[in-house]
Amino acid sequence: MTYVEGYIVPVKTAQMEDYRTAAIKMAAIWRRLGALSVIEAKAENAPVGELTSFPRAVLLEADETVVFSYITYKSRAHRDEVVAAVMSDPEMTEAMQSLEIDGKRMIWGGFEVIVQA
Repeated sequence: MTYVEGYIVPVKTAQMEDYRTAAIKMAAIWRRLGALSVIEAKAENAPVGELTSFPRAVLLEADETVVFSYITYKSRAHRDEVVAAVMSDPEMTEAMQSLEIDGKRMIWGGFEVIVQA
């Protein structure tokens, strides 16, 4: 069954194009090393909720935008192989270092797909 790893992260709105440029490079690396797909999406309709919401989850600041991303794999084992390869890739290290991301406010997790239509 397909496996998905997703995350949300706050990105400085003024740096969104820099983030997008780096994300394009990183997506190519993920795909080259085996990921089935990579999606990066900036919030366009993610209002602050009274109790929970994407902005609240990352403690979004006024000058930031939430980015929601996910990568798909064949399985959890496939994910583990791809991630190991990606994390040891020097191009990926360089691309990640070019981003100004507050990793403490990033939320991520892996999910086994139970419905795919």
